Amino acid sequence: MDVLDRRLVAALQVSPRATWGEIGRAVGEHERTVARRLQRLISDGAIRVTAIYDDLRSGHGRPVHLHVQVRPGTAASVAKSLADRPDTRSVYSLTGVADIGCELVSPSREALHDIISAQVPEIDGVLQTQTQVVLHTFRTVAEWHAPYLTEQEVAELRPAAASHPLPDEDGMSPLEQEIAALLVTDGRIAFTAIAERLDVSVPTARRRVASLLERRLLLLRAEAEPALLDLEVEAQLWLKVRPGGLDAVGRTLAAHPHVRYCAATAGTHSLIVQVAVAHEAALYRLLTGVVGGLDEVTGTDVTLITRAYKRGHLRKSGLLTLERTP
Repeated sequence: MDVLDRRLVAALQVSPRATWGEIGRAVGEHERTVARRLQRLISDGAIRVTAIYDDLRSGHGRPVHLHVQVRPGTAASVAKSLADRPDTRSVYSLTGVADIGCELVSPSREALHDIISAQVPEIDGVLQTQTQVVLHTFRTVAEWHAPYLTEQEVAELRPAAASHPLPDEDGMSPLEQEIAALLVTDGRIAFTAIAERLDVSVPTARRRVASLLERRLLLLRAEAEPALLDLEVEAQLWLKVRPGGLDAVGRTLAAHPHVRYCAATAGTHSLIVQVAVAHEAALYRLLTGVVGGLDEVTGTDVTLITRAYKRGHLRKSGLLTLERTP
């Protein structure tokens, strides 16, 4: 990707359902240029616009992070076995004590017990696992965008807040579940297509999509490998934080432009932070200048992500997404 490609991808990450014209006006490019470049990247598998559930809000389950140690020579096969599971959202190869990092969503506490005590240990090559249960999410990857836009450009792309807030309903109606499934498959599916497939009116489709997004039951996401965006170094930071400072530290780190994900967890560490930067020197500066300046942080473990096998339920082949937009 060249500089303009990266800016356009960042714009799509800010507003995944924005029209090509809206993106063009925000970044100062012609609509035809925006359409040609982004459609090519989507067709090639470099970008995939999808949606992910906010699991805690939608009731889909409990997100957990696993650190998996494997027998030498089995990392690739174990990672593939984990990526093939429908309940895993992300699977990575890591440096450090753990060989593989995995995020999965368990539908219940009983299911989680079976997953970590029986199912994962039965995978050939797995030696040991460590589990961190997500308690609160400060920033999801769906809410991150590559740091190539000005504040004004981001503000122009951000969807306007609803003038009449929708009621804080729990869960999804049957119609919303069907709409959500369509958005997970194609985050840019037209309202007319939703209406035709589900036999509803276009205004109803538009209103229900807005409801899902404004209630944060569903999060739109433009998925692209950070390395394609010139962010070659990706790391997971596992932090120990004093309980009284956990919320403040989480909010501070979640606001940093290079933090893709930040969540409070129960386990050996209290905060997991995923970052993407251009090179190792930038990671060093982030650790010393940002994390190091937070007095409530009492310990830090750093692991580098060397390869992604799955992100946001999408399986990966190198830098490309295997599942293409229909």
